[in-house]
Amino acid sequence: MAADPASLIDWSLLAFDPPGWGAVLLAGLMNSIKIAIGGYSLGLVLGTGGAFGKLYGGPVTKDLLEVYTTVVRAVPELVLILLLYYAGTDLLNRLAAAAGYGTVDISGLAAGIFVIGVVQGAYATEVMRGAIRAVPPGQIEAARAFGMPPLLILWRVTFPAMLPHALPGLSNLWLIATKDTALLAVVGFSELTLVTRQAAGSTKAYMLFFCAAGALYLALTLVSNLVIRLIELRARRGWVSTR
Repeated sequence: MAADPASLIDWSLLAFDPPGWGAVLLAGLMNSIKIAIGGYSLGLVLGTGGAFGKLYGGPVTKDLLEVYTTVVRAVPELVLILLLYYAGTDLLNRLAAAAGYGTVDISGLAAGIFVIGVVQGAYATEVMRGAIRAVPPGQIEAARAFGMPPLLILWRVTFPAMLPHALPGLSNLWLIATKDTALLAVVGFSELTLVTRQAAGSTKAYMLFFCAAGALYLALTLVSNLVIRLIELRARRGWVSTR
């Protein structure tokens, strides 16, 4: 009889050459990180565009963005994931069929990034909007007085001034993105939570594998907090502390 994979795991060597289910858990963690990075990046793009649209767009643009942020923040994320994943896939296949193409095969990674990105975008819109409004108007007026074009003002004045205000909220959104990847287990994507459940179900070692998964999520959070701290120190250089 073949040996139980769980009995072959040497957790002290997991980071170097993980045997059995250890390799499966690490592969699931890497998938979670890929989705989190992709979804978070997409959310930043949507959030930045949404923030400027809410602040400087026309009435129709502002209304549409208000509907987007309100709906996404009101509906539970699990419901949104199921809706976007299944309904979105069905809609895309219907459009492809109407255009004369066959069934579209959507990769789980791309679908996961899109779903997380749409959810993140709604929250990032409000974070970025608040950060932009925190920029002193006098700085932008001074840049205009020096004859800077709008894009240069955006790059040289607005973004650097808003970044320290946006970082706390954006940092929280990153940590939320890493946790939201676990919700993709319901649509069958092999991220850390799903492979942990499969490993625990196959070996009946529920405590071992779910504690291991929790430790991996904790390690990811600790590393993320360290990187975030370094970014915040860089963004706040030159600021005078009020404490």
